[in-house]
Amino acid sequence: MTARHVLVLNCGSSSVKYQLLDMADHTRLAVGLVERIGEAAPRLTHTPADGARRERALAAPDHESALKALAAELAADGLGFDSPHLAAVGHRVVHGGRAFTRPTVVDDAVLAEIERLVPVAPLHNPANLGGIRVARAMNPGLPQVAVFDTAFHTTMPEHAARYAIDVATADAHRIRRYGFHGTSHAYVSRRTAELLGKEPSEVNVIVLHLGNGASASAVAGGRCVETSMGLTPLEGLVMGTRSGDIDPGVVFHLARVAGLSVDEADTLLNRRSGLVGLCGDNDMREIVRRMDEGDDAARLAFAIYTHRLRKYLGAYTAVLGHVDAVAFTAGVGENSAPVRRAAVAGLEVLGLAVDEELNVERASTARLISPQYARVAVAVVPTDEELEIATQTYALVTAANG
Repeated sequence: MTARHVLVLNCGSSSVKYQLLDMADHTRLAVGLVERIGEAAPRLTHTPADGARRERALAAPDHESALKALAAELAADGLGFDSPHLAAVGHRVVHGGRAFTRPTVVDDAVLAEIERLVPVAPLHNPANLGGIRVARAMNPGLPQVAVFDTAFHTTMPEHAARYAIDVATADAHRIRRYGFHGTSHAYVSRRTAELLGKEPSEVNVIVLHLGNGASASAVAGGRCVETSMGLTPLEGLVMGTRSGDIDPGVVFHLARVAGLSVDEADTLLNRRSGLVGLCGDNDMREIVRRMDEGDDAARLAFAIYTHRLRKYLGAYTAVLGHVDAVAFTAGVGENSAPVRRAAVAGLEVLGLAVDEELNVERASTARLISPQYARVAVAVVPTDEELEIATQTYALVTAANG
């Protein structure tokens, strides 16, 4: 196959992030973002390989106009949808349910199944679908590949994926733990094994993906056996605006005593909870600054956040039996030394410790931050979900073409 470029599209409700990669050497040929789609003053930012960033306002009432705008920017660099070098488009799709356990070439049946999953991913799958449909229409002969956030977690055993509710009800409404951030967990767990000089099949890794959304996974020999997010991305760790784990009875209590509707409870737990609900900020840098200045609300928010991390580290150590490495990734995980320090504090009995000089060191590459004597390696591994999507997409279309 001479075509070796892959365009990665990540369509959100009001944005499209994109990267064009040359799979021969993983070079970024273009990186861009269309934001505020359907809102006031949409903008497109496009940066080709030479670094000459272009930014402009545009009319983008919908995803179709946004994708046409980014396609025009790519075409201006000779890299458009009709380029003979373009092998495929890889789409991030948040929810694949149980049907999709690996990257999948999109056809009408695949689109229909992704649409059937909209009720369990109402904020994400509709935008993902829109991007796929527009990209298909722009070049009907170009392979479109869906890479699912949930796919990496489909290896969880049934006892980890099932909730303890009535089986018939759960099955009728597809209620189970699916997990999210799967492309990140797959990439980071594999890179952590490489950092240790081993094959993924030889190591057990706990991955902490800590961004505005946050999730943990327990990966045994390259296969996910447990993850913190569930039916939706609300369960698990404390996040920027999401509560994470909470007694479900809280929702019933608020309905009875505060008169909250289902939609109001949804908004509370997804948009007005987590760090922002605790202290009014969801930027960890600002929270640490306030905490250092003696702000009690920030101090409590930080303590709740890191306490939840320690709970999951202990629980996933028990699930795995033995742990070779803990990997911190995503915006907070990669950049917040105080979070990493607090997350492993007091867990020396589990073999966890950080070397403070290594912990505070700033670097853009994967690295170990644990002392040599530690039984469990602690790593900081920058995630690269776009590269993971492109790699899976290219492998699939290359195999299909012999």
